[in-house]
Amino acid sequence: MKNTLWLGVTLLLMGLILALYLLTPERSPGPLKSSVPPAGDRVITVKDGDTVVIAPAGGGKPYPCRLYGIDTPETPKKRKQGQPYGQEAADELSSLVLGKEVKVLLTGDTTYNRQVGTIEVDGVNVNLEMVRRGYAWAYVQYLRRPHVSEYREAEEDARRQRLGLWQDHNPVPPWEFRKRQRLQKLD
Repeated sequence: MKNTLWLGVTLLLMGLILALYLLTPERSPGPLKSSVPPAGDRVITVKDGDTVVIAPAGGGKPYPCRLYGIDTPETPKKRKQGQPYGQEAADELSSLVLGKEVKVLLTGDTTYNRQVGTIEVDGVNVNLEMVRRGYAWAYVQYLRRPHVSEYREAEEDARRQRLGLWQDHNPVPPWEFRKRQRLQKLD
């Protein structure tokens, strides 16, 4: 019986020594690696031409994201009329991002309970692409360097080509449209 007890204690000690040996940082095999890369963030809803809802990779709580540096025509909302090309801008954004895996680069700013960020799909800056396609203004008031010139040039190119909202000869910028709506409310 003594021999059995001694053998059990010896095996237990050897197991502990082996475990400690393997768990030292230079000996540890490290975490198991998956051959499948983790899924990225996904756009699950497009609210309008410059706001989406992102489902984060890893199952976090979905959050609204306002696209940095652009402003698009307003879509109709509860008892509020929209602007020409508002729905078209939302549809264009949907075609670019809805249901797709995206990379979201948040600025750290928030507006109306929305994170502000740039969205990329397959390496393409979707915010800038909306301006290039003529469905968004470069929102110069909120753009920071080095983006200002790139976004302004894209807007000028879309105007020259009469793309999207630039088919209209004198489209009303959304910030002016919203201001007019607020003033009408006060009357």
